[in-house]
Amino acid sequence: MHIIESGNAAAATGVKLARAQVIAAYPITPQTPLTEKLSEFVESKELDAEYILVESEHSAMAVCIAASTAGTRAFTATSANGLLYMSEQLHWAAGARLPIVMCVPNRGIGAPWTVWNDQQDTISQRDVGWIQIYANDHQQIIDSVIKAFRLAQTVSIPVMVCYDGYLLSHTYMPFDQPDQSKVDSFLPAFVPAHFLDPENPGNFNAITLPDVRPNSDGIAPGYIEIRSNLHEDLRAALDTYIDIDKEFEKEFGRGGNPLVEEYECDDADFVAVCIGSLSYQLRDVIDIMRNDGVKIGVMGVQMYRPFPDKVIVDALSGKKCAIVFEKALSYGNQGALYGDIKSALYNSDKRPFVHNYLLGLGGREIKTQQLLDALTESCTSPETIGDTPRWIGLKL
Repeated sequence: MHIIESGNAAAATGVKLARAQVIAAYPITPQTPLTEKLSEFVESKELDAEYILVESEHSAMAVCIAASTAGTRAFTATSANGLLYMSEQLHWAAGARLPIVMCVPNRGIGAPWTVWNDQQDTISQRDVGWIQIYANDHQQIIDSVIKAFRLAQTVSIPVMVCYDGYLLSHTYMPFDQPDQSKVDSFLPAFVPAHFLDPENPGNFNAITLPDVRPNSDGIAPGYIEIRSNLHEDLRAALDTYIDIDKEFEKEFGRGGNPLVEEYECDDADFVAVCIGSLSYQLRDVIDIMRNDGVKIGVMGVQMYRPFPDKVIVDALSGKKCAIVFEKALSYGNQGALYGDIKSALYNSDKRPFVHNYLLGLGGREIKTQQLLDALTESCTSPETIGDTPRWIGLKL
């Protein structure tokens, strides 16, 4: 069924189709319409779930941790400073290997206070152990939410589904709503391997010793072993998500770009790289430059954690230049995506020049002409730009 709705409604519809059982809700702009929509689904009996209003984002994640530990499919959503308020609990959910799904409509972080879009919130939490998936439009939002539940319960790692605040969360676009029966077939009921059960008592998340507990028959690893297991399972989740996307594409006819989404990259000498809806805005610029004879494409990074380094190296090796546009940065260093791409390309024999442009922070308008000027500059003299991040739209 095709409908026209907001990005937040697309996310809520995905949660409904996934049959989430516990929803923890605390409002924050631009996430609020998502949890409001879920409350409507619960009130109207379209979704059989426990909807729990909490007093803070920290409590929202605590509810999800408890619900998931008890063996239910749990969901929440937040943005910006709300995500930061959850940070302690984000680490706990990942370390406890709980398959929670959370949507984050991206928004800038205070201070100074802003309610507008950039991606600093989720980028700042990239190292907490959660999988991070970024959607570029409304169809990808609903599809990614459904796939995220499947991925989370397959690998026992929580998943964030991220999308640009306002640019996607509040705009209306058409998208296809899958049939419930097909989603049920694709996403089986959540049956956790371990959960709180009065009939089968056990210890969960006990204090861990630095070393493996002696005489534990391998079921009581030390802290470092637990961290190593999470890291290795995150890396393996890349292939798992590829397989899930293939199954999704077979069932629903959409997908095929689970890790990165390329546009006009096959014969390109230059590739613009970014995360989120900006990759679709850049397509207009790419078309203009293609008409002028410049071989250029754009690649949107769909999964940022775990980082799809091998796919990105395969896509960018042999190009003349990769031009990375970011709506976030690692303060005192450079753009986070830029640093990850440079690191991935380090051992490539055909490493391209890599440039970094920072833009759109705090909702600053990103003009097509600005993108065209930046790309023209990078394509004209890729060897002279250097390693220092360059700001677009900065007014000093």
